[in-house]
Amino acid sequence: MEVSARARYVRVSPQKARLVTELVKGKKVEEALNVLAFTHKAFAKTLTKLINSAVANAQQNNQMDVDTLVIKRISVDGGPTLKRHIPRAMGRATMIRKRSSHITVVLDEKNKGR
Repeated sequence: MEVSARARYVRVSPQKARLVTELVKGKKVEEALNVLAFTHKAFAKTLTKLINSAVANAQQNNQMDVDTLVIKRISVDGGPTLKRHIPRAMGRATMIRKRSSHITVVLDEKNKGR
């Protein structure tokens, strides 16, 4: 049985978020949290919170065993972009794009037979 958690409107660009999510795809939850603890990216802290939320959902709602949970899928989708302007030379302005992301983590129990 699958269980998921979602974080929406996270103020990190999807490209930067995907770099961190690739580190933990397909790993056991405990192993993924250990990898994120030693990752020097700011998004690692947000992803750790999201994985812990998904684990709590699995325990509370579905009575799943935490030791058998595996990260089945992580998707990072682009959210809305805040558009700002910064003054430049000769009276011009340049657009600054402040990107956001929607992150979904799906956990599943790993069968003991695998």
